[in-house]
Amino acid sequence: MKTISRIEKETRKRKILVVDDERINRLLLGKILEEEYELLFASNGREALDIIKSEYKTLSIILLDLLMPVMNGFELLEALEAEKRYKNIPVIVLTSEHNAEIRSLQIGAVDFIPKPYDMPEVIRARVKRSIKLAEENTVLNAVENDSLTGLYNREFFFEYAKDLDMYHNELEKDAIVVNINRFHLVNELYGHSAGNDLLRAVADSVRTLLREYIGLACRCDSDTFYLYLEHSADPSEIAGRLISDIAGRSGLSDVSVRIGIYESCDRSLTMEQRIDRAAIACNTCRSSYSSSYAFYDNELHEKELFCEKLVRDTDKALAEGQFVVHYQPKFNIEGDKPRLSSAEALIRWMHPEHGRISPGVFIPLFEENGLIQKLDRYVWNEAAKAVAEWKKNYGITLPVSVNVSRVDMYDPGLEDELLKIVSSNGLSPRDLLLEITESAYSGNSGQMIEVIGKLREDGFMIEMDDFGSGYSSLNMLSSMPIDILKLDMGFVRKICESDKDKRLVEIILEIADFLSVPVIAEGVEKEEQYLLLKSMGCNVIQGYYFSKPLPPENLGMWLARTK
Repeated sequence: MKTISRIEKETRKRKILVVDDERINRLLLGKILEEEYELLFASNGREALDIIKSEYKTLSIILLDLLMPVMNGFELLEALEAEKRYKNIPVIVLTSEHNAEIRSLQIGAVDFIPKPYDMPEVIRARVKRSIKLAEENTVLNAVENDSLTGLYNREFFFEYAKDLDMYHNELEKDAIVVNINRFHLVNELYGHSAGNDLLRAVADSVRTLLREYIGLACRCDSDTFYLYLEHSADPSEIAGRLISDIAGRSGLSDVSVRIGIYESCDRSLTMEQRIDRAAIACNTCRSSYSSSYAFYDNELHEKELFCEKLVRDTDKALAEGQFVVHYQPKFNIEGDKPRLSSAEALIRWMHPEHGRISPGVFIPLFEENGLIQKLDRYVWNEAAKAVAEWKKNYGITLPVSVNVSRVDMYDPGLEDELLKIVSSNGLSPRDLLLEITESAYSGNSGQMIEVIGKLREDGFMIEMDDFGSGYSSLNMLSSMPIDILKLDMGFVRKICESDKDKRLVEIILEIADFLSVPVIAEGVEKEEQYLLLKSMGCNVIQGYYFSKPLPPENLGMWLARTK
């Protein structure tokens, strides 16, 4: 069927609209063109416009007289130029006035045919050439433009941005990245049609801006737009205008954007690097729940260099043991006296040049750059060695919780890797508790359930970490196989000051009791927090109230004292 459709497309007659108020001229042109083309006729611009509105998708070309009643040719050309969907229809003007030819070419005509029509072969050749060029241009546009918004696609944006530098080398330029906040929720809440309307609204706002500034723009990825344009004296004013205009066009009150600006771009950088800097600035606004913008500055530049250095240093750091695993004890508080029941493995990076680096810095960086799996496996091995060492030296088995990142859950080799680690250290799966953050459960729940089910069948116990920090918990609990709930420490910090947080903790404990799973509260630092949690029925506590994270040898000495 596809082959037949293609042949039909190639062999069908192209459709031509002839617009001329003189009947004899319409007849003459019809006689010259009727053998090769399907013809439509109009006697003035208004009549022609009505035909164009219904036939624009099939019209191959318009032959247009300029001097007509009701609506003349110039007025029709301006109307076609103003309407985006008509711009791809080529127009050849029919005239005998040289000045009129120049003006018509300036406002959108592609060629002209002089009157009288005494050279049929020339007319046919010009019509055929104009149609061919228009169709080739349409194919090119289909390749270089995003089909939804009409802006350039990413590849052609970068190519034409280089041309912009070449032909406007005297201008300083700004790189701008616009991203729609939580765009996936727009599709989920309002439907994909509303999501497409929003993307077109952003594109229209961008185009409005480009009418005032020399530059270009593209849609990159589903919800991100790049702009590269002449430097503005007040880029924040441009950002404000974009934010306001997009909000007005979208018609969705709960939709916002974030904007990153790298102004007065360093010309020694590649175009990709310039856009990357604007993207870095844009990402600093990621946590904002309102429209906002940020500039790439020296501070961000230094942070970028620092993060890049950390990424490059990672493999060497793992090989040299710069990553140090400490263990924070967990205490079961159900009896009269707190009892050491397990510990959590917490990673530290002792960098030879930068000193101690916070996990809050390198963990998100590793997650972003795909290095988190290497780090997780390092921690799993170190934790298993520590548990084996304590068992050997003190005759006590103290289970340790280790983090399993979301990306680990999609690794087909995860189960074998974990079983290999516990087996090679003479442990059982019960000795390594697997912490999976609540946010990881909101992905492919079917696959998560399958993977977790297999791990539990092997004997591993599963902790849902940071419970209560996201929106997916409650609707996942009924189907997700877990053994322990770990309460998000944000609740614990305010449990004694906020009745609301206290009540939320009570509700979570009631849910856990209904599910017959124990609850761990982390981040307990004060006696009043400990006593309140104990009175509410919390099972296990972890935090500085009992102990800070300890090196394995220090925790080993603690175990020795408990024998």
